[in-house]
Amino acid sequence: MLPTTDEAFKELKNAEALNPGPWVGHSINVGIAARNIAEKIPGLNPEKAYILGLMHDIGRRVGVVDNTTHVYEGYQYCMEKGWDEAARVCMTHSYLRMEDEFRYEPENENERIIKEYIINCIPDDYDKLIQLCDSLATDYGFVILEKRFVDVTRRYGIIETYIKGWEVAFEIKEYFEEQMGCSVYDVLPDIEKTTLLTPRPWKPPGNGEPAPIQ
Repeated sequence: MLPTTDEAFKELKNAEALNPGPWVGHSINVGIAARNIAEKIPGLNPEKAYILGLMHDIGRRVGVVDNTTHVYEGYQYCMEKGWDEAARVCMTHSYLRMEDEFRYEPENENERIIKEYIINCIPDDYDKLIQLCDSLATDYGFVILEKRFVDVTRRYGIIETYIKGWEVAFEIKEYFEEQMGCSVYDVLPDIEKTTLLTPRPWKPPGNGEPAPIQ
């Protein structure tokens, strides 16, 4: 099950009040990208894709959290609401390599729960779509994959597992483009303009410097 579009937007607004930040605009743009791509692919429901994009990062409602925490919190929150399809993308969107992400023993219970879920999950086209759109959307618009990867690296540094995930993102992009008959970039509004923007990497307030205006 899923929330309605109106419910998803209400959830984002409530979450923004709890934890303001560019992640909200990013979530909206992930939804737009997912809807626009789904419109070109037979068998995908554009409205479902839109809602999944809106909800994929809803775990950030609990505050400034690390990757594992926002995945776990989003999954738990959506499951409590009965939105199992949204809960699924809360889990899968951060793990492009799926079970290959977990070549280590989890350090805490949340990580163990995530690992068990992911290694027993076969990604479907909606999982892949949100994984891709997560790498195409920023809070200020849409960018080519290479630009998004540089943005993430500027914020978090060079992490080997992220780089391996980049290859998967390009594979997913090609997978959908074969079905679309065009580039995914063709359906993302103003990407030729927003890709050229270079805002400072966002950092949460309280880290010794003010957060830049987003």
